[in-house]
Amino acid sequence: MTGQDWIEKDFYAALGVPKDADQATIKKAYRKLARQYHPDQNPGNAAAEARFKEIGEAYSVLSDTEQRQQYDAVRSMAGGGARFAAGPGGASGGFEDVFSSMFGSGHSGARPGAGPQYQTGGAGFEDILGSMFGGGMGGGRPAGFGGPQQRKGPDVETRATLPFRAAVEGTTVELTVDGRKITARIPAGVHDGQKIRLRGKGRPGAAGGPAGDLLIAVHVSEHPVFSIDGANLRMTLPVTFAEATLGTTVEVPTLSGEKVRLKVPAGTPSGRVLRVKGRGVATAKRTGDLLVTVQVVVPQKLSRAAKKALEDFAAEADGEDVRAELAAKATQ
Repeated sequence: MTGQDWIEKDFYAALGVPKDADQATIKKAYRKLARQYHPDQNPGNAAAEARFKEIGEAYSVLSDTEQRQQYDAVRSMAGGGARFAAGPGGASGGFEDVFSSMFGSGHSGARPGAGPQYQTGGAGFEDILGSMFGGGMGGGRPAGFGGPQQRKGPDVETRATLPFRAAVEGTTVELTVDGRKITARIPAGVHDGQKIRLRGKGRPGAAGGPAGDLLIAVHVSEHPVFSIDGANLRMTLPVTFAEATLGTTVEVPTLSGEKVRLKVPAGTPSGRVLRVKGRGVATAKRTGDLLVTVQVVVPQKLSRAAKKALEDFAAEADGEDVRAELAAKATQ
């Protein structure tokens, strides 16, 4: 894209948005038009392909705040589309028309001392634009004025919903972004809400600059037993009052389908976390553990014998106040 393109082309009209449109409106218009004119939807249609290119060119400028400001300034200076066409002897009627509005005359025959004189086709024009947009070759000058300025393309955000097992083990997903099909590798152990960045998979850069990135916001479906905690898996293990009090060894399921034996020490309270090593998430760096939270289950119904046994137990423990420290701590 050249500086002349900035002057001649109305990028707002290309996207069908007003000049004061916000970024959300511009983005929405671009996506709608990109889907409509994408080459995959219009195979062999040269007009649609040209329109798709025009849409992308407009969006690459208007979606970048700095480029949009520069574009608006150049268009305003040029009266919305005047052409800098050099005439005989280096004079330029279009150039004079643009600067007449800025300096009061701008005619090639300006009187000496009446103001600065500018020449087209040389450093004078570039110096003026350089003072507007930051100076030298890399200082923010629009592409085409003193050489094209490369810019990284905009990033693109999308979403992907993964089954729990796929999030734990890692997977490959197929995504459609701006009409393009992209294959993305999701590493093992991603958690709900995490964002995966794919370098260079965003929108094309300006003037041959690098493409932006693709950001994938991951949603992980819930599992009825397990949850992800970094490289670890978590689960809740129900045990009876007797098992927690006297201690026991139980079988615990794992995500792989195997069962492992876990010792529950005597006197284990509800809420204590026991660890099964090496049964968590296997990432490239390490394998996590399975963290098991003990939950003592209170029976809802008791037989006469069970109730009598508990009453005998309560009588034997009579006098023990398990809440003795609670009142004292509450007043601290």
